Amino acid sequence: MTTALIGRTRARGIETLSLDSPATRNALTSALVAGLADALADCGKDPDVRAVVLTHTGGTFCAGADLRDPPAPDAYVALLRQIVELPKPVVARVDGHVRAGGLGLLAACDITTASTPSTFAFTEVRIGVAPAVISLPLLPRTDPRALARYYLTGERFDAGEAARIGLLTTAGDDLDVVLAPVLDGLRRSAPQGLAETKRLLTARVLEAFDRDAADLTALSARLFATPQAHEGMTAFLERRDPAWAR
Repeated sequence: MTTALIGRTRARGIETLSLDSPATRNALTSALVAGLADALADCGKDPDVRAVVLTHTGGTFCAGADLRDPPAPDAYVALLRQIVELPKPVVARVDGHVRAGGLGLLAACDITTASTPSTFAFTEVRIGVAPAVISLPLLPRTDPRALARYYLTGERFDAGEAARIGLLTTAGDDLDVVLAPVLDGLRRSAPQGLAETKRLLTARVLEAFDRDAADLTALSARLFATPQAHEGMTAFLERRDPAWAR
């Protein structure tokens, strides 16, 4: 059941959706992507939902695609676009680690927060692929020089750096304290005002989807089918260095 992978609670108009597959570090599978898409669709239609908080169970927000059961690239792109287009603000609450495709979820959200110990990495290049479809929300919102470094090296970086480059709105030691004024502001804002303001803020991101989604989806599918990607994924699963590592 896909619903078992997404926890749902509500408090004073704020719906919290939790990625709830800690045994797999909330890796993106077809089932998890479908479950999150269904939950977001429910929130979008519910007039009692003022905003959505996207969070997680366990120590990892999302480890990226599950290499044993990855979602179809077009399904993942559709999920990212759904977050961007949702007529309710989506706030990411990260208290752990984010890797690869999980950073696409983060970038698609309107407001992003993380605890100080959280870490981030674009690990695609290390298994022989590229951060293709996640670039749709990332490139319009994040510092291009920083992305060049972290895309090309796969280095891990901390929450302070993530905030500096625009991946995070803010970071702090106590996420409840960090989020309190954000959620209070969203509750005090009119639904119409929130929807139309979000439309203004996401216009450039949606232009990127309209222009580049098909090409980047095709690129992702092509790269995952290559011998280098097969070696990189096998090495990752076997916990060894790939053949090209020096």
